[in-house]
Amino acid sequence: MAFFPVSLNLRGRRCVVIGARGDREAIDKAAALRESGADVHWIDNPAALRDEDVTDAYFVISTPQDETLSTRLRALADQHKFLLCCIDQPKYGFVAMMAIAKAGPVRIAIATSGLAPRVGKILKQRLQAAMDERFTRFVERLGRMKLVMQREKPGPEHASERRAAMIEAADGFDAEIAFTYPPWFDGTRG
Repeated sequence: MAFFPVSLNLRGRRCVVIGARGDREAIDKAAALRESGADVHWIDNPAALRDEDVTDAYFVISTPQDETLSTRLRALADQHKFLLCCIDQPKYGFVAMMAIAKAGPVRIAIATSGLAPRVGKILKQRLQAAMDERFTRFVERLGRMKLVMQREKPGPEHASERRAAMIEAADGFDAEIAFTYPPWFDGTRG
């Protein structure tokens, strides 16, 4: 199933994470929601979940691999119109989580439609390593240049001039990408 990739503005929105306190996936998702400015509520005992815990949520992420819980959450999401992600159970939710490589303000999302999560994780790790401190400084400096341009040449009449200046500022930046495959794959079909 192919999902449509988007980014959500969750600042101040009520988001619920369902998963045990020691669940690495729940910990990571709660941290990412907080980083996005969400108002995070954590249900660490899925068996104690009450309907009202999620009915006024904007976004719910459930980490347990529990089809009964996921079926219940999907019915509640349909009724109360909240976004739902059931980790590794895409048929129940409306949202699929992507692997995110981060550096300063840059976010690169990687999705494999659930077919190859290990490949997504490796891509994330390699991108994360490549986006070092120097890359972060470069992007942040471009951001400051953009703000200066907007201040010095405001208005729609200068939009093409601002755009050209930013394209010129990024001229010379490049990235190299190469893939290595396991021996069993070379020379096979499929």
